[in-house]
Parts: sequence; C-alpha cells; structure tokens
Amino acid sequence: MWMRCNLENGTGPIQYMWQHETRSGNVTKIAQGNSSVINVTDVNRNHTGWYRCVASNAVNQESSNRLWLDTIYGPDVPQIDVTPYSITERGYSAVERETVSLLCQAQSNPASQYVWFYNNSQVYSGPQFTITKILRMHTGDYACLAQNTYRNTRSRKTISLTVYYAPDGSPSCSVEPALNHTSLRLLCSWPGGFPSPSLYWTGDQIYTGQDQANTELQKNPVSSTVLLLPSGGLTSNSLFTCRGSHPAREQSAECSTRTYAPPGEPVCFAYVMNNKKHLMLSCSWDGGAPKTLVWWEGPGGQGKAGEENSNILVLPYGTAHSGKPYTCQAKHPLLVQTKTCRLTLEAPVLLTRRRAVSVYEGSDVELTCNLRANYLPGNEITWFNNHGVGVQDTSKYKLQRTSAWANLTVRDTEETQDSGEYRCFTSNAVGGTEVNVTLVVKRNPMPPNATLVRVMYSSQQRNQVELEWQVEKEELGGWTGFILEHRWVSERAQKKGHTKDSVELKEQRPLSSKWEPKTLRDPLIRSHTVGQLIPTVTYQFRIKAVNHRTLGHPSAAKTPAEPRSNMYPAVVGAAIGGMLFAAVLTVLLLMYIIRNRNNNPRLHDMLFGRQHSQSRENINSPEDEVVSQSEGGIEELGGATIQGPTIALPRAASPLTSSPTSATPPSSSQDPPTGDENEPVSVTITVKTTGS
Repeated sequence: MWMRCNLENGTGPIQYMWQHETRSGNVTKIAQGNSSVINVTDVNRNHTGWYRCVASNAVNQESSNRLWLDTIYGPDVPQIDVTPYSITERGYSAVERETVSLLCQAQSNPASQYVWFYNNSQVYSGPQFTITKILRMHTGDYACLAQNTYRNTRSRKTISLTVYYAPDGSPSCSVEPALNHTSLRLLCSWPGGFPSPSLYWTGDQIYTGQDQANTELQKNPVSSTVLLLPSGGLTSNSLFTCRGSHPAREQSAECSTRTYAPPGEPVCFAYVMNNKKHLMLSCSWDGGAPKTLVWWEGPGGQGKAGEENSNILVLPYGTAHSGKPYTCQAKHPLLVQTKTCRLTLEAPVLLTRRRAVSVYEGSDVELTCNLRANYLPGNEITWFNNHGVGVQDTSKYKLQRTSAWANLTVRDTEETQDSGEYRCFTSNAVGGTEVNVTLVVKRNPMPPNATLVRVMYSSQQRNQVELEWQVEKEELGGWTGFILEHRWVSERAQKKGHTKDSVELKEQRPLSSKWEPKTLRDPLIRSHTVGQLIPTVTYQFRIKAVNHRTLGHPSAAKTPAEPRSNMYPAVVGAAIGGMLFAAVLTVLLLMYIIRNRNNNPRLHDMLFGRQHSQSRENINSPEDEVVSQSEGGIEELGGATIQGPTIALPRAASPLTSSPTSATPPSSSQDPPTGDENEPVSVTITVKTTGS
C-alpha cells in the first residue's frame, strides 16, 4: 500500500513524518524521512486506523488531514464461550435442567454473521445460543459458523457438550458369601446416571484385611462396586454403609446392609410326594445374611451339593436306607463351625390306647391310633372296620386324624353289627405297620316292665287317645325311654246315605295286626296322647320300656275306653228346675182359687169338694174358727156354752172332695150344720224334692 504526502510550497529541506492513530486513540510514528511517499507492505488488520503526514523545515511544520484506512479481514476461527463453564476431558459439560449459554466470537471486518449447528443441523442464527433447562437429550456437538459477507469467507468451530444427570433413587446394597462361604462380598450399585457415580464403602470393619489400594479403587466413578472381606475378625450384626456421590447432585446418597448369623439350628424333615414315587428330604436354615450354604450327605452315595438356605434331596420311593442317618451340613461365613442335622429313616410304629374296648349298645366309642415317634411320614393313617372295609366319614363312623394320629369313632354301636376286630394301618418309604383293636359291644340290661293303667278316648270324636302307664320298681331305674305301639283291630263302616250321627254297625272288618311303634325318648314321662286317629277304627295299644337298644317286655294290649257321658248332670239339673217351677206355679194357682172361690165356685168345688162333704177335714187353725151369733149366746172354743142357738164351726174341705155351688140346707139331719160360705180358708202345702 502506497501513501503520498503532497506539499504545495515550502523551503527545503523538508522532512516528512507519518503517524498512525488506532481506534483507541494511541498515536504511533511509523515512518520519517525526506521522502513524501511511504510504502506499507503486508497490510493487516493492525494497520486499520487514522494516518497523518507531518511536513517540517527549519522554519515551520504542518500536518495533513487524517486519512482513515479500513482493512478488510476475517473471519477468524470463532471462539466459543460456555456458561456455566465446566470443562471435561471430552469437552464441556452441563447439569441437566440448567440454563446453558453458548457465545460465539470471530474477529472480522466487517463483523461476522453467526449460525449455530447441533449435530450438523442448523438450530439458531446469532452469536449467542441459549438452552433453557437443558436435558440429557441435548448432549452432542455444537458448531458455530462465522461468515464475512464482504469477502465471502467463512470460519467454523465445533465443541462437544455433555449433559450430566444423576441416577434415580439411591444406591442399593447387598452382601453375599464368597470363596465357598469363607468370606463376605459387599455389593453396592447405583445404575442409571451419567457419568457413573462414585461409590465407596464405610464401616467399623471395612479395612480389616484390605489394602489401601483396593480402598482407593472403589472410590472411582463406577455404577457398582464390590468389596471382598475375609470372615476372620467379622462379627454378627455388623453394619456396612455404601455412599454415592454424583456431579449432578448436590448431596450424596447412601445405603446400608447388615450381616448376621442365622438363629437356632438347621431344620430337617422328610415327606413323600403325592404320587408316592419319590421321597424328599428337606433341610433349611433361614434367617441369616448372607444366606447359608446347605448340602446333604447320605449312605450309599445318596447326597446333594450345596444350595443356599435350603436343600431338598429327592430319593426314589423305597430306596431309602432304613436305620442309617442322612446328614444335612450347613455353613455360614460368620460362623467357624459347620452346623448339622440328621434324619434316620425307619418304618413307622403304631400305638393304641387300648387293644380291647368294651361298650354297651347304643353308645359311641372312640378307637385311638398314633405314631410312636415322629418317623418319616408316608401314607396317612387308615382304619379298617370289623368287616375289613376301609373307613370313611359317614353317619356311622367319624374320623379325626393328623399326620401323627388318627382316631375312629363308631357311633350308635350295635352288638351284631359293630363287634369285632378293627385295624389301623400306615406305611412310609421304608415299610408299613398296623395295630388291631378289638371292640366288644354288649347288650344293655333288660329294662323293667311297663303297664298301661289308663287308655281312653279324650272326646266323643274318637280321634285322640290318652294313655297313662307305670313302671315296675321305678326306683331302681334301668331304662332310657319307651316304645308305644298301636295297631288296628277292626273298622266299623257307615251305612250309606246316613250321616255320622246315624252310624250303624253294618260290619266289622279285621285289619292288619302289625304293631306301629312310636319312640318316646324321655324316661321320665308317664303319659302320652295319640292323635290323628280314625274314629271308625278300633285300636289296641301297648307299651314297653327301652334301655338303649335292649327292649323290655310289652304290656298287655288294651283297647281305648269310651269317655264318660256328660249328659247326666244336665238332665238331673233340668228335672229339678222343672219340678221347682211346677211346684211354685201350683201353689200360686191354689192360692188364687181359694181366695177367689166365690168368683169361681165350680173350680173351687171341683178341686176341694162341696162344703158339707163327708170327706172334709177339720183344720184346727185359728183362722178357720168362726163364731156365729144367735139369739141364745156364743159357743166358745174352750167348751163353755152360752145360751142361744148353736152354730157348728166351719171345716176346711178336703182337696179330694168337691164343694157345692151354693149354700143350701142339708137334706139330712146327719149332715153337719151349715156355715158361712164366705169364711176364710187357709191352706199350707209343703213340697219336698230329692235328687239323686
């Protein structure tokens, strides 16, 4: 580049000096001499700025106007700044859900234009690319392209951005045996994050028997870590903690695990599979951490390699060695000694409480059968009855059983049906056995005799019979109930066309002689009513006592008696009432006739006869004495006479005589004197009734 400084006039010699002023105002001298021309080679961006020429002589100096030199350059290789800044071996890193800003700067004149690319795909235009809440999916390569449109030149720079994210949850810990259950292996894992978390174990016994290099190794970022501890010096109930840290988490996370020996001793038992083809020996020792190693050792090479916590040895049915032990070995890393348990397989031995059982008829009896010891189980215990038939739960038999015993209850025993030998049987993979129980059912003693003392219809309808009975030597007891029997003797038919009130004994037909029983289970009752009888049938009844299944002798058969008639008291009462009514009515009638004899003389005479009848009776009642007056005097009752005509005393007529209609002088001198017809008559009648 050439620059010339033109001078119009001036006295020589003239000196020329060139000055350069930058954008920031710094002025530097770049050339000086007697030449008015300057040559700038290798022009670059640093030459950009103001240029001035200063001419001077011995008299004066003058400066030219400033000349702007604009140098076109670029773009340079872009510079990318990442905020927040985190550099790794693979490039830049950011934590998930942070806001990340990418700023691209490239020196250029004129200024560059910027374009951003993500994994070679354009995503943004501009110098600064911001990602709000960046996610793990945004991990990749980011490129910034700078362009100088004046020169039509480009430059590009690519960076790698990795998004860190923490694993979910927290670490998980476990402990397991190692080196044939002689050491412990601690396992800690925390998968899922990027990069892998840093895990390390802590504990009171964590460094026992472990070198420092192994301890430092477990702190390296890995998703899981394993720590091996020898069992020497370890105690039960030890606590181990695994701590994990991650750059995407502000706080660390941890998990813990414990080691402890299983309680008690190993447990062994044997059982037969349902198909009875295999015998299974089981051994277990649960409850420890880590799990126990269990294996079988048996006679004749019958054993099985170790398994954790439990082990089952399967033997073909019938191949077990009788009387020889099968040993289960159990080993735990925290225990020095190996634990064992043994099974000795033998054929079962059955026991019973009583070999011979005697009961009375009608009672329930229980036969027992149980294993002598906890032998190898096999088939369930089976009972066979006195006929050799296998017993099941029925109304006759009741079975109660477990794996160690079985009891048989025979209900409502009978002498002929239930007496005999009962057999209890069981077997296992080694052999079988049985035990016999003899059951003797005895008849109960003969109950006392019962006698019917009253058998009578309860009404005229003849459809119910009331019975009463008594028991001989009742104070001695010996019965549990009664059987009341009845049968039809004959039936009287009704005459056709007649009602029930006109029943005629047309014929008597003999009926069935079969006795129909009815059981009365209450031994204390002494009476019973039988209903729903047919009135036209004649029945017989008898009763016998029962002692469980033993029947007593029946009583004499009796036919029901007819009920007593209830008409007699009513008839007698009606008769007495009628007689009293008739007597009162007669008295009232007679009194009426006597008092009104003048009005009804004929009726009076018809009942009592005429006044001067020979049949009249004297009634020596004071009321019947009337004194008639005469010229000569009065006759007194005491027998004294008074002068004058004599008048006869009136007499009451007999009820059997009739009286005349009028008072006329007697035709004969023998008749008594005539009295006054109006004299009063008093009659007394006494009625006496008797009833039977």
